[in-house]
Amino acid sequence: MIGYVGTGSSFFECIRYCLQDKKELSEEKKQELSLKDNLQHRNRAEVLSYNKCFGNLKELSGQFIDVAKLSKRVEKPVFHFSLRLAPGETLTKNQLIEIGRECAKEFGVADNQYICVLHKDTNEQHIHIVANRVGYNSKVASDSNSYKRMAALCRKLEKQYKLQEVLSPRAFLSPKDRLLPRQDKRKEKLKTDIRQTLEKVCSYSEFEQKMQALGYKLIKGRGISFIDDKKVKVKGSEVGFSLAKIERVLALKRELATKKAEQKIYEAAILHDTTKHQTLSLAQRMLLETQRAAHIEHSPIVTVIKELSSLLEQLLQPVDTANYLPYELTEEGIKRRKKKQKNHKI
Repeated sequence: MIGYVGTGSSFFECIRYCLQDKKELSEEKKQELSLKDNLQHRNRAEVLSYNKCFGNLKELSGQFIDVAKLSKRVEKPVFHFSLRLAPGETLTKNQLIEIGRECAKEFGVADNQYICVLHKDTNEQHIHIVANRVGYNSKVASDSNSYKRMAALCRKLEKQYKLQEVLSPRAFLSPKDRLLPRQDKRKEKLKTDIRQTLEKVCSYSEFEQKMQALGYKLIKGRGISFIDDKKVKVKGSEVGFSLAKIERVLALKRELATKKAEQKIYEAAILHDTTKHQTLSLAQRMLLETQRAAHIEHSPIVTVIKELSSLLEQLLQPVDTANYLPYELTEEGIKRRKKKQKNHKI
């Protein structure tokens, strides 16, 4: 079982996503996909349970907002959970309702407003739970350690319902379990595409154009992110290519190109100088050629070219990002979140 937990500020958008069909699909596309994969893309959502709420999208979001107003300090009153079974596994609707209830209980919102929704447009059975972090008593459910709590809940549910066990998020595995290979094919492909593209270009504009030709949308700010054709967003740092590293590689390639051009000019000058001595004997010309080769080989520019090439090769080496830890799970990220929570007294 794979679990997701997130917080947000808009009940309407979160509930809309859970209750409605995917908005980028036309009615014709829904029908086409349904015939192709035998899944339900039209009316994909089925509400399994309402807890202290009722109604359609507009009514539900209005009720959630009214209760959230009981706390004036919470910035993100929305709790959004998702629980997905492994391929080939299925549970009854009553069991899925129980799982939704267990999730709400684990995150302290069992007595709050929440809905549990089953989606039918994927091969893997999965549910969404949208809950109000604010209760009728105006208390706010904590979102601290949410990743760890979700991982523990998934392991518990797997045992309870005899489901296939899925590895916990790597941050919470034992040192021994962290050695188990876990590759994300999407990230591995992105990593390869970035590295191969950087080998071919010397400027950011060229890099951006070639990555776009491969189907990626680039978002550049303080860092860099890549969105693939499946609308999945991945930070460059997650695959070993931060914006700083990409810019460093491109700068080195430009510097290397400049040095190689200087070396060609230097070699041309030496060659021109040797052509002035055509009247020399064969032995003298051979000696001159040897001296010329030595001058070229020991040129200070050649030394710089070798150093730049070596550094560039190191930067473009495949990087193991299996142990990448999102910022929010790093020690600094956790401290920052706790400080923010303390300041807001949530």
